Parts: sequence; C-alpha cells; structure tokens
Amino acid sequence: MTTYTITLRNCAFFARHGVYNEEEVLGQRFLVDAILTVESKGPLEHDNIESTVDYGKAFKAIEKVIMGKRKYLIEALALEVAKTMCKRFKQIKRAEITIRKPNAPVRGVLDNIEVTIVYPQ
Repeated sequence: MTTYTITLRNCAFFARHGVYNEEEVLGQRFLVDAILTVESKGPLEHDNIESTVDYGKAFKAIEKVIMGKRKYLIEALALEVAKTMCKRFKQIKRAEITIRKPNAPVRGVLDNIEVTIVYPQ
C-alpha cells in the first residue's frame, strides 16, 4: 500500500462558534486546513478515484461539521473535524486539522487565533 498526504488549505466557512453570545449572533469566518495522511485502497497507477479520498467529498464533510452544532472552543471543533474525517474515510490514517479564527474577540492587534489538532495521536 502507498501512503501519501492530501492537503485542503484555507477552506473558508461562515459559522457561529465561540464562547460569547455575540459570536453566535453575529457569526464570523473560520478557515480550515486539513492535512490527511491517506493509505490507498489500491494501486494509484490504476488512476481510479476509488483508490483514494475524493477531496470534494472531504471538503463537504468538513463543511458539515463546521456549519453544524455550535462549539464554544475551536479546539473541540477541530477535534470533531479530525474524528469525522477518519471515521468517514477509512483510508485516512491520520488527520491534522488547523482552524483559524481571524476575528477572534481579543483586545489587541493580531492576524488570527489558530488551533491544530492531530488525530489519532
């Protein structure tokens, strides 16, 4: 079997996660990176989508979690995305999920708040 990495970078979603009520009411943009370690089901030389992870479906799976139930912590949200990816796509052996929150309610100047979760560890 061949092992390789598929990366989805800067997947953008508008959602309502966060500790403060204003974050739920107003919502904000979240950016997600998914680095997926994949073990192919069959030889990649066959050039068949069934041998790998369809990244369009992977994007939709991420979107469903991010657009789903509100989480107070982006750490918990990242873990849910990682677990979902490994459960939904059996070829994924490891998921490293980074979520960035560009408009985090922090008094100060910064680009974003970012959390990375690796599952399984």
